[in-house]
Amino acid sequence: MIKIAYFVHGTTVDNQKEISSGWSDAPLSELGEQQSVALKEQTKDKHFDVVFCSDLQRARKSAELAWGGQYEIISDARLRECNYGDLNGAPSEEVEPLQEKEMHFKPFPNGESYEDVKNRIADFLKFLKENYDGKNVALVGHKAPQLALDVLLKGKTWDEALATDWRKTKSWKPGWEYTLD
Repeated sequence: MIKIAYFVHGTTVDNQKEISSGWSDAPLSELGEQQSVALKEQTKDKHFDVVFCSDLQRARKSAELAWGGQYEIISDARLRECNYGDLNGAPSEEVEPLQEKEMHFKPFPNGESYEDVKNRIADFLKFLKENYDGKNVALVGHKAPQLALDVLLKGKTWDEALATDWRKTKSWKPGWEYTLD
């Protein structure tokens, strides 16, 4: 069994401008850096054997600010946000309705579907099971990979995962717990 604590990266300059970054490599904003530093204190009672993060700078920097020098931090492209293709860096008002209605199985133009993200995350979970069984693992990533974990490990449908997403319910917390058996 692997205990997984999932953390989303801090607020980015794109988030503040209501832009959906996707695979665009948006940096953390000043607020995002503060949030990431605060995460260290918010997780002081937790222990991780390793921290994995998306290879996009917003996730890497969040992990480094929270736990740099404390835990080994490993970047992995499988933890990236959904590739919105032609819509990477587009206004959220354009991208988010597509996430909700069309892109579970249909890829964004020249990009991925949420099902593609789920397949990436399933491959990553297989890697964890083979290499980190019995460990406590922290992951720092994005919206789509977290929703994929809800689908893969909590048995939710895409519609359920999207409907109960903390971003909609305004229920952010310093980490979501998952178990990989």
